[in-house]
Amino acid sequence: MAAAPRQRARLAPLLLCCVVLAALLAAALVSLSGSRQYLIYGLPDPGAFTSYGLTVVRVLTETGAVLTIGSLLFAAFLVPQQRSGLLAADGYAALRTAGWAALLWFAGALLSVPFTAADQAGRPVGQMLNPTTLLPMVDALEQAKAWALTALIALLVTVGCALVLSWGWATTLFFVSVFGLVPVAVSGHSASGGSHDVATNSLLFHLVAAALWVGGLVALLAHARRRGAHLGLATSRFSTVALGCWLVMAASGVLNALVRLPVHDLLRSTYGLLVLAKIVLLLALGLFGYLQRQRGVRAVTGTGSRAALVRLAAVEILVMFTTLGVAAALSRTPPPADAATRPSTTELLVGYDLAGPPTLLRLFLDWRFDLLYGTAAIGAAVLYLAGVRRLRQRGDAWPVGRTVAWLAGCGSVLLATSSGIGRYAPAMFSVHMGSHMILNMMAPILLVLGGPVTLALRALPAAGKDDPPGPREWLLAFVHSPVARVLTHPIVALALFVGSFYVLYFSGLFDTALNYHWAHLAMNAHFLLTGYVFYWPIIGIDPAPRRLPALGRLGLLLASMPFHAFFGVILMSRQTVIGETFYRSLALPWVTDLLSEQRLGGGIAWAAGEVPLIVVVIALLAQWAKADERQARRSDRRADTRGDEELAAYNAMLRQLAERGPGR
Repeated sequence: MAAAPRQRARLAPLLLCCVVLAALLAAALVSLSGSRQYLIYGLPDPGAFTSYGLTVVRVLTETGAVLTIGSLLFAAFLVPQQRSGLLAADGYAALRTAGWAALLWFAGALLSVPFTAADQAGRPVGQMLNPTTLLPMVDALEQAKAWALTALIALLVTVGCALVLSWGWATTLFFVSVFGLVPVAVSGHSASGGSHDVATNSLLFHLVAAALWVGGLVALLAHARRRGAHLGLATSRFSTVALGCWLVMAASGVLNALVRLPVHDLLRSTYGLLVLAKIVLLLALGLFGYLQRQRGVRAVTGTGSRAALVRLAAVEILVMFTTLGVAAALSRTPPPADAATRPSTTELLVGYDLAGPPTLLRLFLDWRFDLLYGTAAIGAAVLYLAGVRRLRQRGDAWPVGRTVAWLAGCGSVLLATSSGIGRYAPAMFSVHMGSHMILNMMAPILLVLGGPVTLALRALPAAGKDDPPGPREWLLAFVHSPVARVLTHPIVALALFVGSFYVLYFSGLFDTALNYHWAHLAMNAHFLLTGYVFYWPIIGIDPAPRRLPALGRLGLLLASMPFHAFFGVILMSRQTVIGETFYRSLALPWVTDLLSEQRLGGGIAWAAGEVPLIVVVIALLAQWAKADERQARRSDRRADTRGDEELAAYNAMLRQLAERGPGR
């Protein structure tokens, strides 16, 4: 144990040099545009200290974020935990590293609040240190509020890392830390202007992939330097993660740049040159990643040098932090397209223009691919088919009906978010309600009938008695986790499924959410997840933490029906328009009566809510019929067995009577 501090001490100077290099590089690159960014947005120059200080703080904050996420990734998934559920020594060391990194993340995010407020107000940061000046600015600026929320999340992770010891809580902290990237990502330049839906979604992919890759590599290097156990397993698992992250970073980075920058401006603007520099660095990182995987395999199998692996990883980390510096400068440099284009009101509010009224043809053929949910739907379908293929290759059967149900569920998600329905949903209440019904009622039913957990448990290899837990064991741990037990409790599932309708639409929350793209993403996730949690214990094929009896499942289903019908009736009879300010600001020429539009949405909610329930009843009846059939077969087998026993006893009695003879 004494070697660990010394090994960390050797790694600390490398990280410190990388951070200083990234900060200096970012500040130098930001200086290329000078005060041009403030002139573009019509703001006074806040001064060199505020401008460069914000850039340096951004680098420090991103460093803390990626080290936190990478260390938690390492503790939760790259090294095995003990069979008791507690973290092993290597996982515990990574957790403690995550705690210190989260403290840096918290400090940087907290400093970013006054620096961001000063930068966007065009005033020196010293004037923002007074709470009476800062608080009104934070309340008025979305990005300052995002940094405040990020600081709160980082503080929560910091405290959690100091308190927890179990694998389950370390995994929870990992997902919380990944979520900490979201507030700033959805409130920056990508969240405003035209095509902000594509820009924001691609940026989310980019940031998460970068954090997993950079932070995970640093954690792996630290593990190798302290000569921790299971280096081969950690290297193998991280290589898979790194390859996926590189592909995601490359695709999302190029897409995000194309949204903001015309191709012909790549060589004619500072922003374009920074984009090219980042592309070159990403290509270099891909090469380093390939070499690292090749040498890493040789090193951990004994045919290569562990020291060579460490040196290569150190160089890769240096290039990664250089990329972070370029990325920080890129976030502080205005793209030329911002000054050259003037998007329409619809494009500013929704992210894109609409071709005309939503005819039936446009609703089904006017597609705009949703990077988040469209990619998730296609990816889920591909993974499911891969699992079915693996079962068939080893001679196991898998019901075709389940495959059809899962693919239809993925198709429903794709239809609701990427077709014309998804395109018009942010701009029209009636179309939004149609998308809501698909995501909340139709898609979850089909997805739970697909039995994805059962398929995964059969397709994934089980860890041996002495082998470290893998994806199959992680999935089982989630199914039996306290979170899953609470969410699938009948009262909780029913309250989330039907109660959220009333809270969202009748509390003013929907009115606020209409103005933000991230809120649309959150609403879609909520609709989909609450529907899945509700239908999972009712008609789900998969093992659930709580299995309800047949009458209990039917009762839970029937209990939800009046709430849906009543919700639709309220919408149709309501005399005030929900989200009126937003819909009036769009001023769509084909939507002249917002109250009639809302009543149409209420009618869709009332009518569409009944059809999926009929599907559920049919599925329940089919499942009961199969259960009765299985029970009848078991009874017949028992009867056959008992019948043979009774016949044998009767024959034995006759033989005994025959042996006694007459009169005996």
